Amino acid sequence: MTALSPAPATPRLSLLHGLAAGWDFEGYLRRRARRSDPFAVGFPGFPPVLFTGTAEGARELFRAPVALVGPPLPNPIEPMVGAASLILSSGERHRTDRALLAPALHAQRVRALAPVIRDATLREIDGSPAGSWQVGSRIDGLAAAHSITLRVILAAVFGTKFDRESEYAAAVADFLATFTTPLLVAPVIRRRLGGFGPWQRFVAARTRLDRLLLAEITRRRRASGSEATDLLDLLLTIRYDDGSVLTDTELCEHLRALLAAGHETAATTLTWALYHLHREPGLLARVTAELAAAGDDPAEQATLPLLGAVCQETLRLHPPVPIVLRMLTEPWRWRGVDVAAGQTIGLAVGVLHSQPSIWPAPRLFHPDRFLDRKVSPFEFAPFGGGHRRCIGVTLAEYELRIVLATLLTEVRLSLDPDLALGRRPRTVPRNIAVAPDRAIHFTRTA
Repeated sequence: MTALSPAPATPRLSLLHGLAAGWDFEGYLRRRARRSDPFAVGFPGFPPVLFTGTAEGARELFRAPVALVGPPLPNPIEPMVGAASLILSSGERHRTDRALLAPALHAQRVRALAPVIRDATLREIDGSPAGSWQVGSRIDGLAAAHSITLRVILAAVFGTKFDRESEYAAAVADFLATFTTPLLVAPVIRRRLGGFGPWQRFVAARTRLDRLLLAEITRRRRASGSEATDLLDLLLTIRYDDGSVLTDTELCEHLRALLAAGHETAATTLTWALYHLHREPGLLARVTAELAAAGDDPAEQATLPLLGAVCQETLRLHPPVPIVLRMLTEPWRWRGVDVAAGQTIGLAVGVLHSQPSIWPAPRLFHPDRFLDRKVSPFEFAPFGGGHRRCIGVTLAEYELRIVLATLLTEVRLSLDPDLALGRRPRTVPRNIAVAPDRAIHFTRTA
């Protein structure tokens, strides 16, 4: 009979640990992981979490019985995505909704979006305000990536002929900007303060976005019967076994989650990919040569091996959502520890992606490692795993490849010298994901 390991202790002085995680989130988790596996983390306002950072731990977590695990509660992102969203639903409702939503994000449908993604990128380059993409302009990489990926998700959700893009883009940007890191990590400040304060600003931004979404849902319902051409049309066709449909509120929360998660994480990954490529001229030359040989068909570009390896290596080094959390519905023995029902367990993705036994020289940006071997879903998990793996993974990866390919073929950039030669930026929490702790600037040279 295998002896049980004692449960690791939750760190004391949780406020100091929270500040340390806010300063360098992935570095903090790596330091905690050196003590044991699993390891405990506790932050103010949230129950303690038991994390693993190993492939064996990931295998156990992702293969846990479906009925045994659900989303953690309380959930720090619930104010953003809503309880009805696929991210937070659980049990039979999650299984049913996932099965119904999956066709809208099927690989074949996603591949049809190749020209849409390329066109959205070109429109940002050619039509951005104040000529921000002109030769000689200094470009904030993350801000530009946000603008591009927001154009992409709006076109995917509402169609290419959607004539309210600027209004929706402003509402989504305001919605994300007002959900600040303090609101994410400190639920205690989610209070009304006489109509003022950060929480009130966020609620007002969310209400503004929801009004737009509900108005579009109403308009589409009245126009029902036309051919489905975008994700919203497809969501409106969903029928449960009893013939019922998604309510307007449920649709609104699904759309809000798509818009928030569907572009925030993609923008961060795109920024990191551009950063690493422009720190390594030799690698950049190899990628641009591969693209030149393939021609300008975005669907063909998306299949290129080195471009794909660059995207995978970026996701390995910088998983946009660095933790995967599950709450146990009943007691379970996990990683040799008896864990009680209601306890939250999880995978520290950055720790897994930096295991030297799996990834030699793990801090090195080396895309060729993905050309040389096939990795398992328990070694590489930037989108989670198991039955709750991110449903939008196909769209996210496809979008990243095509946007990156379009930028590399249409413009020439140089990274600011202090970033090209200096230390890599730290990773800090931002909205629904994480992001570089400082701006990553480029100058357009051609």
